[in-house]
Amino acid sequence: MKRITILLTVVLLAMSAAAQLDSDMQRIRKLHMALSAIEALYVDSVNIDKVTEDAIRGMLEKLDPHSSYSTPKETKEMTEPLNGSFEGIGVQFNMADDTLLIIQPVTNGPSEKVGILAGDRIVAVADTAIAGVKMSKEEIMRRLRGPKGTTAHLKIVRRGIRDTLFFDVVRDKIPIYSIDATYMIRPGVGYIRISSFSATTYQEFMESMGKLEKQGMRDLVLDLQGNGGGYLQAAADLAGEFLRQGDLIVYTEGRTVPRRDYRAQATGAFSKGRLVVLVDEYSASAAEIVTGAIQDQDRGQVVGRRTFGKGLVQRPIELPDSSMIRLTIAHYYTPSGRCIQKPYEKGDKANYALDMVNRLKHGELTSQDSIHFIDSLRFETLKEHRTVYGGGGIMPDYFVPLDTMHYTKFHRELSAKGIVIQQNLRYVDDHRSQLKKKYESFEQFKKEFVVPRELIDAIVAEGEKQGVKADDDERQQTMPTLTLQLKALIARDLWDMSEYYAIINEDSDIVKKALELLK
Repeated sequence: MKRITILLTVVLLAMSAAAQLDSDMQRIRKLHMALSAIEALYVDSVNIDKVTEDAIRGMLEKLDPHSSYSTPKETKEMTEPLNGSFEGIGVQFNMADDTLLIIQPVTNGPSEKVGILAGDRIVAVADTAIAGVKMSKEEIMRRLRGPKGTTAHLKIVRRGIRDTLFFDVVRDKIPIYSIDATYMIRPGVGYIRISSFSATTYQEFMESMGKLEKQGMRDLVLDLQGNGGGYLQAAADLAGEFLRQGDLIVYTEGRTVPRRDYRAQATGAFSKGRLVVLVDEYSASAAEIVTGAIQDQDRGQVVGRRTFGKGLVQRPIELPDSSMIRLTIAHYYTPSGRCIQKPYEKGDKANYALDMVNRLKHGELTSQDSIHFIDSLRFETLKEHRTVYGGGGIMPDYFVPLDTMHYTKFHRELSAKGIVIQQNLRYVDDHRSQLKKKYESFEQFKKEFVVPRELIDAIVAEGEKQGVKADDDERQQTMPTLTLQLKALIARDLWDMSEYYAIINEDSDIVKKALELLK
């Protein structure tokens, strides 16, 4: 009798599998017939590759807001920053008057090695002019980038040198850093700003921590404002450095994906010093994993505004032509069990995209009292049993409202038209050697440099030329923020991004609150 029962079970399973296979084949045949009919019979000529891509996009658009399809080109552009490098000549640049102006060559990169300097202008690549020809920034980047080991033949104009210079630059792997800034913001207090979580973030973070500890860091401000996320494992590795061995960081679970716990593998290198994490409405995904772990484990304090609310895990599925589907396979949960994914309707990406606009309209970015959580989504932190909520981003421990009056309409329009950046580039280009000679260190620059009136006047004059005007009161209100921004931009062009943030952060309400808590 037992053998008959087993045999019947096997037969039923086989029949079920056969039925499922038959059903799968019918669906595949249906899609194939539809594509074949379009290609063979449609009244007009049709790009069948595009139709295929549209069909894939159409399926994914009926799911959650984060399942997506990307073409081979889009996939490469999307994964390069997360992989931590690309292949090219190694320069930071901007466009000034239709000419590529080098801001800084990458340290120890191929361009620096052959003698290319900040302030140089690349006017041609391989005998093709790229200056004064209205070529797009994307097209210029395509010409400068290329496989490692290939040579870029560059024609360069240098201020103070009459003749055109020629350089042969052998392309190489160029690192893309995910840490924007590392510096001592106050005696004993370090500051690290992370822009995304890439394959190299953890290594970069440990190097930054080592640098700050040598300078006497005891406490840390970790800035995740605007950090849109990245690799889950990178976030888990980094969060583990703040926790004790075995502490839960995050867990993932889905319909067909069993629960997987991510725990601190060892007691972290910074498991004892005071920690403040900065977030805003654009901190998402992997940034929320780190923030949620710190908050739920009562390891540090979170300052800023409610985070984006992305609690979905995507698996990349590479297709034969190097295009990619990023399919949501699971939710992730913070240590207390919170899923912080904000609500969405399947297939309604338009309304999902308006979330930030709706937050601003409802006053959620400017008033903590405007934010309401549902009692059924109430949780407790693991050690101090403080109340926290799931279901829509991570609410900070200390709310800092968005100052909507900080940037005037005049300032926003000047920035939007690129006038501030362009005039700053011109000023630095004209005065680079004098500035470097006068300010031997950033500390001296930060203490002594005053933005010259001529630069302000040039911005205002260019604004008027382009129809951006303001009355005396608005212009007066704009000046403190504009001059601080200009000083920070000049510091960035003379040194790097750490120096930029060392200036701009002095006017940040969120940063000020963090420093107040660490006093």
